[in-house]
Amino acid sequence: MNAYRDKYAQVFNDGRKVVLIAISADVDTALASWARDADYPVLFGSDTGSAVGKAYGAYNAQYKLDNRNLFVVAPDGKIAYRATPFREIDPTSYTDLGAAISKLMPADSTAR
Repeated sequence: MNAYRDKYAQVFNDGRKVVLIAISADVDTALASWARDADYPVLFGSDTGSAVGKAYGAYNAQYKLDNRNLFVVAPDGKIAYRATPFREIDPTSYTDLGAAISKLMPADSTAR
């Protein structure tokens, strides 16, 4: 998550017309504490039952956890980009993600 935070302005258009939601199997209180302590500029969702992970193919039944997958949802509500799994330590992952987000940006992406 530190890479998301550190690249937030560049990749996620500094939050303009982009919402980043990280969904985790961790409990909400742990996520809130962690996000506050590390000053993450993203939203967190708790999926303790792995319903979201199962619905989007991120759940790994062998280890009973969700893999790190990433989805970009277009303004029409459809998935426009997916990285399954998302390799957060690979710089090219952010290049590809940034390009996918840029393609969805309106002509005037500076407006909130």
